[in-house]
Amino acid sequence: MAYTVSPSPAGPVGSQYCVCRVELSICGQNLLDRDVTSKSDPFCVLFMEVNGKWVELDRTETAVNNLNPAFAKKFIVDYHFEEVQKLKFALFDQDKSSTQLYEHDFLGEFSCTLGTIVSSKKMTRTLLLGNGKPAGKGMITIAAQELSDNRVVTLSMAGRKLDKKDLFGKSDPFLEFHKPGDDGKWMLVHRTEVIKYTLDPVWKPFTVPLVSLCDGDMEKLIKVVCYDYDSDGGHDFIGELQTSVARLCEAQDASPLELDCINPKKQKKKKNYKNSGIIIVKSCKITRDFSFLDYILGGCQLMFTVGIDFTASNGNPQEPSSLHYINPLGTNEYLSAIWAVGQIIQDYDSDKMFPALGFGAQLPPDWKVSHEFAINFNPRNPFCSGVEGIVQAYSACLPHIRFYGPTNFSPIINHVARFAAQATQQETASQYFILLIITDGVISDMDETRHAVVQASKLPMSIIIVGVGNADFAAMEFLDGDSRVLHSYTGEEAVRDIVQFVPFRNFRNVPKETLAKAVLAELPQQVVQYFKHQNLPPINSEPA
Repeated sequence: MAYTVSPSPAGPVGSQYCVCRVELSICGQNLLDRDVTSKSDPFCVLFMEVNGKWVELDRTETAVNNLNPAFAKKFIVDYHFEEVQKLKFALFDQDKSSTQLYEHDFLGEFSCTLGTIVSSKKMTRTLLLGNGKPAGKGMITIAAQELSDNRVVTLSMAGRKLDKKDLFGKSDPFLEFHKPGDDGKWMLVHRTEVIKYTLDPVWKPFTVPLVSLCDGDMEKLIKVVCYDYDSDGGHDFIGELQTSVARLCEAQDASPLELDCINPKKQKKKKNYKNSGIIIVKSCKITRDFSFLDYILGGCQLMFTVGIDFTASNGNPQEPSSLHYINPLGTNEYLSAIWAVGQIIQDYDSDKMFPALGFGAQLPPDWKVSHEFAINFNPRNPFCSGVEGIVQAYSACLPHIRFYGPTNFSPIINHVARFAAQATQQETASQYFILLIITDGVISDMDETRHAVVQASKLPMSIIIVGVGNADFAAMEFLDGDSRVLHSYTGEEAVRDIVQFVPFRNFRNVPKETLAKAVLAELPQQVVQYFKHQNLPPINSEPA
């Protein structure tokens, strides 16, 4: 999405591998009428492209006599952010009971990526015939919804006057939470920590997915068991109770819920048995643990910028030994990296206008070195239309600049950070910025770059660095804080790891999709981590 610095903030805008399931709902409008005596009987078939071939995944029911069907059957698809997942929706008029598609009349089709659907949430498009022409006035509407219960329950528990189980001291109590399994037996869901030497324990608050605790059913019975810990594993049973999450939710900070902890054997033996102590629910809160897809479906746009290294160490672009030399196939490692990352991210940006910047070159007419210039030579409008636009601008600028140096990253990082900082003024999860830097070597301004990354870690921003050529990339690995926290030269720590470094040489002889997966593997969790840290839910999210 295009962005420019404006004097005042604009108003709100409408796992390591991010794998989840998406439900697609299909409707047709104004479908072609292929039946002579009645209307068409349409059904929809979903195909996915696998190794260059369309493979059928599923099909809907048939809507009898209906040119405007809303299909009850939903398509369920595994979603992988870091892959281009091409889908085709084809509609047919059922004529026979045959499962062979050629036996039925074709009503039109529509193809797109799953990324396009989830970033739109709901889209209506024209159906096309095999020759690429519209299928009459036929349209298809596709709506996406994430298939997951993302609610989590946070419980604060305590105990009072629990039974004393140790001869020479008090008990060492802990709690276990169980739910009924499919086989009718109780299944352990969560175990608290042990609190030593007390009959009045206060356990640390803990959070578990609602699906784990009660299969998402707030009324389902769950069992809470209290034990006295023994180091030999023979824990002594103190007591238990059965309740439901709905009942636990009656606990409020001001008025805790108190439940009797019962030992059934003692209860049978003693007439005046009351309990083996009290289990106290100090608070029970249900919230939503939002996923990357929640943010995308909520309207968050991924803002993509490319930074390209034009320093002299790349070699003369006219010579085949240069990393910027465009080979007879029309590509090089710089272009391969731009395609691999760009073709994924462009699905998540509504206007597909991307700034493309260069650094480390001397520019006409005065041949001053620049570490932050628009490769289309239009500083007021550095935007390129789609990945194709970036590729065209890159190829066009090569003959007009002189490769120079040094290799300074901080100006381009700070450039994107200014826009990311402005986006935070909206106080909504509407924009997240991704800077792809492609470089051939050693960073000259390491101190400034470290400082820029640490500052950017506080913003809705991630940095992907692809190293091309065969240089020593130790400094890049240092910036990628997978193994240690990055520090600025002032000693300030990065709030989170926002740099992902990948050496292109590791991916020269593998399918281009493999590079995209490696480069984008950490991005979904970086997006979620930032917005959660800021307590920003997805736009239009429903309360828990």
